[in-house]
Amino acid sequence: MNILIIENFWLGGRKIRLTEKLLLNTFSILPTLFARQLAAITPKKYSVEVVDERYNTINFDENYDIVLINFNLSSVPRAYELTDIFRKKGIPVVLSGWYPSIMSEEAKEHADSVLIGRNEVNWLDLLNDFEKDKLKPFYGPKDYDKSLKIPPTNVELPGIVLTGAIEATRGCPYKCEFCPEANTIGGSQYFTRPVDDVINELKSIPQKTIIFYDNSLTINAEYSKNLFRKMIGLNKKFFCNGNIDKLAEDEELVRLSKEAGCVSWLVGFESVSQKTIDKIGKSTNKVEKYFKAVENIHKNKMAVIGSFIFGFDTDTKDVFNETLKMIKDLRIDLADFCILTPFPGTPLYDRLDKEGRLFEKNWSKYTMRNVVFKPKNFTPEELIDGVKKMYIEFYSTKNTIIRIFRSLKLGIYPFFLLLARNAIANMNSKFLYVSQTKK
Repeated sequence: MNILIIENFWLGGRKIRLTEKLLLNTFSILPTLFARQLAAITPKKYSVEVVDERYNTINFDENYDIVLINFNLSSVPRAYELTDIFRKKGIPVVLSGWYPSIMSEEAKEHADSVLIGRNEVNWLDLLNDFEKDKLKPFYGPKDYDKSLKIPPTNVELPGIVLTGAIEATRGCPYKCEFCPEANTIGGSQYFTRPVDDVINELKSIPQKTIIFYDNSLTINAEYSKNLFRKMIGLNKKFFCNGNIDKLAEDEELVRLSKEAGCVSWLVGFESVSQKTIDKIGKSTNKVEKYFKAVENIHKNKMAVIGSFIFGFDTDTKDVFNETLKMIKDLRIDLADFCILTPFPGTPLYDRLDKEGRLFEKNWSKYTMRNVVFKPKNFTPEELIDGVKKMYIEFYSTKNTIIRIFRSLKLGIYPFFLLLARNAIANMNSKFLYVSQTKK
């Protein structure tokens, strides 16, 4: 049986330039983790091809027996367009991902079957039923328990892939109001893989650079410490996500991550206002601990990538200047600035919908780069302009040069990470925000 697995991400019709593709291949992932996991556990008797449209072209003339399309919210139009193409050719299509899991009835109208949730066991059941010509309309989700293991990702992918991917833990118990991952089906159920399984997979991954796709490697600090200890000597470099509380309080965890090969921590600061943090339910964040967390990471010669969101009801027009000032004082190395987006399935979406504040339900706009609701304390245009200002100020030539030279003391890997990510941010910010303000 010939199987095609497609990872689809909507880029607004934009083509990735050669230089950007090279940087993304070097410092990020080609296709996302879920596609790799499905391909990795597919029985070897099948032929499996994994394609990410950002980087590869789909061969519509190939004789596939079944196609699975995994996609995010903003990719809905393109995903449905692809299903139409394949189904017109008589090829059955399965849809999976966060959006089909939330809107499974709608997704089924466009496909032969819907794979719900992140439980990959459903994929094996689906393939078995398909061979017997007994494909069901929906699969899953199954409850997580100790018998269900996070699958490996070590599959061969088309093209040059310089960064490997792995998942040691799954789920996030904190369920922040705006977070689609923790609020989706099974997303708040947290569990871990056996450390030895993770180590064996790391050894089998040919790439030296790895990204941990875990929501956070600080949720279970003792587990992560054990993992990091066993990673020492593997000669891997990796990037991972973490929360303020443990990064500020647990110096041993931070030190061991460096010894294991960590290059940078991505930290969801979200806001510099404790009032906002409390409102959204991010219990791991205390603004007073931001400085200690950054200090611990820098002391161990790793970079800090900060994520910030704008548009909360507690935000005022001062939030942009206040955030820029704190970022400068914190000496954060890289930053992502996003517009608050009420994804379906989250408490935020339900609340804003009930309040009549959603004015856009074209899912292709739900990219965290557009305003799709009525902010409380500014107009949509003011919110976009504010986030645009954040990018212009933070990634100005002067500030970028200062950060890049400052990163030299962190070592060669953080230096090249900052060099590449700053280049990508400069290219993307021009497209994502400047173009939106044109009338």
